[in-house]
Amino acid sequence: MAQHRRRRTALAFTVPLALTAAGTLAYGLFPGAQPKASAATLPAWATATADGFASVNALGQNGTYGGRDGKTVTVKTQADLEKYATASDPYVIVVAAAINIDPVGKEIKVQSNKTIVGSGTAGQIVGGGFFLGQGIHNVIIRNLTIRDTYQGTWNDKDHDFDGIQMDGAHHVWIDHNDIRHMADGLIDSRKDTSYLTVSWNKLSQDNKAFGIGWTPNVTANITVHHNWIRETEQRNPSTDNVAHAHLYNNYLEDDAGTDIKSSYGDYSRGETNMLLENSYFQGINNPVIRDSTATLVQRGSVFSGTSGRNESGGPGAAWDPKGYYSYTLDNAADVPSLLKSGAGPRSSIGTTATTTSTSAAATTLTVAKDGSGQYTTVQAAVNAVPANNTSRVVIAVKPGTYRELVKVPANKPHVTIQGTGASRKDTVIVYNNAAGTQKPDGSGTYGTGGSATVAVDADDFQARNLTISNDFDEAAHQDIAQQAVALRTSSDKVFLDGVIVSGDQDTLLVDTAAKEKLGRVYMSNSYVVGNVDFIFGRATAVIDKSVITLKKRYNGTSAGFVTAPSTAANRKGILIANSTVNGDVSDRSFYLGRPWHAGGDATLDPQTTVRNTSLSAAVRTTPWTDMSGFSWKDDRFAEYKNTGAGSGAASSDRPQLTDAQAADQEVADWLAGWTPTAS
Repeated sequence: MAQHRRRRTALAFTVPLALTAAGTLAYGLFPGAQPKASAATLPAWATATADGFASVNALGQNGTYGGRDGKTVTVKTQADLEKYATASDPYVIVVAAAINIDPVGKEIKVQSNKTIVGSGTAGQIVGGGFFLGQGIHNVIIRNLTIRDTYQGTWNDKDHDFDGIQMDGAHHVWIDHNDIRHMADGLIDSRKDTSYLTVSWNKLSQDNKAFGIGWTPNVTANITVHHNWIRETEQRNPSTDNVAHAHLYNNYLEDDAGTDIKSSYGDYSRGETNMLLENSYFQGINNPVIRDSTATLVQRGSVFSGTSGRNESGGPGAAWDPKGYYSYTLDNAADVPSLLKSGAGPRSSIGTTATTTSTSAAATTLTVAKDGSGQYTTVQAAVNAVPANNTSRVVIAVKPGTYRELVKVPANKPHVTIQGTGASRKDTVIVYNNAAGTQKPDGSGTYGTGGSATVAVDADDFQARNLTISNDFDEAAHQDIAQQAVALRTSSDKVFLDGVIVSGDQDTLLVDTAAKEKLGRVYMSNSYVVGNVDFIFGRATAVIDKSVITLKKRYNGTSAGFVTAPSTAANRKGILIANSTVNGDVSDRSFYLGRPWHAGGDATLDPQTTVRNTSLSAAVRTTPWTDMSGFSWKDDRFAEYKNTGAGSGAASSDRPQLTDAQAADQEVADWLAGWTPTAS
């Protein structure tokens, strides 16, 4: 249990999480900043590179990075889109409007070395798609909505109108798109197309989702991960004659309330050798099938409400993707929530936003452990930000593990820390201080607040696409105070999007600069991992569309508390909304929260509301409890319309908001006029 709050000290900094890039870069403004080649002066989303097989060096192409070595152009018309997509030079093509394709069904012929990316959620291709022919390579298609070539015939044999068709292409990355309602396939990978990665897409409302094959050769290598495939009848995907097909962390959903019925899910055909891992199948008929000649190894998936064939085996030998590229699996149980919040176009990709405080373009500083950036540590980049800066500074951190402490002081606002890898797991900032750890100078221990791996005091801070962790070893240090913070914030307008914050006790500290100060924090599309009071503090904080992962204690036992708010009176506290609470712990072992009256301050009025959230059986039937002599019933703890095995009916031990009360406890009420916008 907690070694409690008397050890806490006032906080002077908080934690930066990684954010997606924003802004055109201007170099030479900071000490140590030097001009870079054109690739370095692009926003981070434009320099992002593929994972999976698209990252593998082969066929004369080193990975997949699209048009990052060329100019960036913005298009709003079909003529301009075709002009740049079909050009021989490399381009980053930003689609900033809904472009209606004429004639309907036309597939724009994309040439090599192109990135075609939607600007936030504005980029749409309506009534058409893209075609990549023989030998076309190094193409990224990202963050677009591609829709509506449907001609009224469900299984359309007459109109070959695909969202994206590839015939003999290689090194292609299809990522974060919403592709739906087409006349034929949403994606077709044909005629030996290889070194293809399809990730984080929404594929829906179509007879055929994703077909792979149309070849007698067995040479293709394909990775399909983190896609939400719903309301499609077949080819989910159908994979024919693929040498190595790696499918993982996909969500296949057939909604019983619609007229669309799945005929099958993942299909290993011909001589395909498929590895299927940690996916989630909801209501799918024949969820996993194979030909007698095909190999299919499956492990770790969840099957809910499925029926019919569910097969594995075959004549081929099992293979290991890690012989080709690195990857990390998410838990299959987390996949639906993860993809519902994270798949499809993102507002932070394809944009060059500026802060509201200035019209100046953002400046980007790059960090890389191998010396390929401007700095080798994150803190060095923070140090380079001038005091009292008035415009956005993006610290783009290349993949790697950065074992360091990071502090963003109050006089350096408008800072974004962003991982540039394909996954939030690729860039990790980690350290192992605890409250009881002795400082190197002998001046005492760090205390809870001082133990943070990343600490942020600066307003208008943003973070995205990285992991912040505290890996303090509790088992090895039972003689000292165990609180070990990963991320600490003590400022206003903190936006954390697409991050993992991981620890054990006291993982995420959301605080304010002073009791009377407002500090708003908005976290979305993220994970928080811990066991004791691991979301705590006095900030007005929203955890939205995220996964809260419960973790066993160092000794293997299951017991803990999700939140410990220390909210000031007349402030909003912690709101968990539209999220999932689960983990590999014992049933009925975790409380949702308890009141932290820091320093015994009876004037505080701690608040946690958990609403519209899926609760696993790990949550206690009486989910709130007392703390340090203060009763939770004297403070503000409530639920509203939660679901799952851990939810329960209203009682004196389980307060539920009325509809009228819930109307005043929405996300917007917490944010109080602030609209978090990636920049």
